[in-house]
Amino acid sequence: MTVLIIEDEELAALELKSMLMEAVPGVEILAILETVSSAVSWFRQHQADLVFMDIHLGDGESFDIFRQVGISSPVVFTTAYDQYTLKAFKHQGVDYLLKPFDLQDVRQAIKKVENLRQGVPVQHGPPRTRFMVKTGTRLKAVQAAEIAYFMADDKYLFLVTREGQGYIIEETITSLEPQLSSADFFRINRKFIIHISSIKEMFKVSRNRVRVILDPEPENHVQVLVTEERAEAFKAWLNM
Repeated sequence: MTVLIIEDEELAALELKSMLMEAVPGVEILAILETVSSAVSWFRQHQADLVFMDIHLGDGESFDIFRQVGISSPVVFTTAYDQYTLKAFKHQGVDYLLKPFDLQDVRQAIKKVENLRQGVPVQHGPPRTRFMVKTGTRLKAVQAAEIAYFMADDKYLFLVTREGQGYIIEETITSLEPQLSSADFFRINRKFIIHISSIKEMFKVSRNRVRVILDPEPENHVQVLVTEERAEAFKAWLNM
């Protein structure tokens, strides 16, 4: 595993490096960076298997990095403050470590990354049980058990109930996934997170691809396919 550390406190960076070397035999620390600007320059030429990123850096917040350059690596955010949790999980975050953290915290963060690689959804805290949606000028609570699936369409994310009602919610499919019960919901591709009870039928369309018929059916008869990368994890989820 290759790891990038972004941390402006030298002692904290060295302690984290030591913990990583103990937690992950053979880990390669690619660099230790202290600023937003140096991180932006680094990401323009490199990527890492995992990034440990302090939120408060000498020249700004680490969230500024994401506005300037694309980051595909999973990120473990580290900070002494707890008010950035939701923001962190909208920026590639797989874990959020409050300082001071210890070796066990680092090991648990690494485990989440390993699960993510294997297609196991990473869940942060208790699963979300309800969503507030707008209907006209009013707000309405929709229980997780009432949801058939979530569907991303262009810039919007729709929550679709078992009754076929669709609502726009202010989330991204990436930030939403870790909030849901991994026993009930599964992200099958870039556009769909489905509830297990919404599956009406399944058809094998190739060796590693499965077509799912959902109830209710998505508008415009959109084909719902499990990607090859998620096929094995999908089978494991069905047999959970």
